[in-house]
Amino acid sequence: MLDSEIKHTPLYEFHLAHGAKMVEFAGHALPVQYQDGVLREHLHTRKSASLFDVSHMGQVVIRPDGISLDDLCLALESLAPVDVLGLADNRQRYGFLTNEAGGILDDFMFAKRPGELFLVVNGARRDDDISHLQTHLPAGCEIEVLFERRGLIALQGPVSENALARLCSDVRDMRFMDIRDLDLAGHACWVSRSGYTGEDGFEISTPINATAEVARALTESGIVRPAGLGARDSLRLEAGLCLHGSDIDEKTTPVEADLTWAIQRVRRPGGEREGGYPGADFIGAQISGGADRVRVGLAPAGRAPMRSGAEIFPDMESAEPIGIVTSGGFGPSVNAPVSVGYVKTQFSDPGTTVAVEVRNRRLSASIASLPFVRPKYLRR
Repeated sequence: MLDSEIKHTPLYEFHLAHGAKMVEFAGHALPVQYQDGVLREHLHTRKSASLFDVSHMGQVVIRPDGISLDDLCLALESLAPVDVLGLADNRQRYGFLTNEAGGILDDFMFAKRPGELFLVVNGARRDDDISHLQTHLPAGCEIEVLFERRGLIALQGPVSENALARLCSDVRDMRFMDIRDLDLAGHACWVSRSGYTGEDGFEISTPINATAEVARALTESGIVRPAGLGARDSLRLEAGLCLHGSDIDEKTTPVEADLTWAIQRVRRPGGEREGGYPGADFIGAQISGGADRVRVGLAPAGRAPMRSGAEIFPDMESAEPIGIVTSGGFGPSVNAPVSVGYVKTQFSDPGTTVAVEVRNRRLSASIASLPFVRPKYLRR
């Protein structure tokens, strides 16, 4: 039984009706899997399309109140090393909030909608992020918290466009990272062509009383099937995508996490709007000179998964570890165990052989390039 104080998303009854096994995650009751099981849900997403409930995540709108939208963009840039000002209307981008040591407070998606910025932050960090924004954004920034008034659905997989086009054909014109206001099943929804599985897909913000209806409309044909947290985690792991609290945290910099690509040139050292965010000096120095450790993929030589917390050694005999596994499990798409972790930079070249300690026994693995599965985002 789940604790009665755990929050329910607007799809709670939908999950129960589909035979979900429910667990607590980020303070919410969410499905870890359905009757098909994690393996089948994962593979169905890769070949067709699956529906994920991500309503536990924080949806926030920031509007200018007495300042210009450009000034609002610059205000958010003072908290994150990303190009907000240069983002075009109706486009979305990945970013992260940093602390004074260059660590990642949270990663998030942000979009520029007409006259406002729309942010989606991690559920486990939601309240902290909102407090951080309220504390550090200047006067003239109006923050509206939406997660108790809107649901959030992720539709992921190569058939996603066809499935969503049944409700609104306009989605066929959308590019990766576009965001639009669309009518789905008679409801005004905010739809972005994005996701966190490495597949083409969409994230759909709905009025909270419409979330279940939109979910039913998407799944009624049987082509789109519901999937849970288990498949979502194995999909993002194969795609080499970070999980905050595991692969990135307040002690991990974007450079160490191999996320420098998300810091646009204009925000890097020598750029037009370099620095000006928490930890800028530290992160800028790592961009210019490199970091002592870096996030890498790990391909075990055998079939045993190498999971979070396992220490990485340069060989079978050395006493001093060179790193640690942060996420790991079985990759159904590659039919093999896969892991990610951090190693000292001198051991990070793909193909380097290392040893990982699993249950007091060292097993062989090799450093692998990320991602394990090539992303299939639609770029036109």
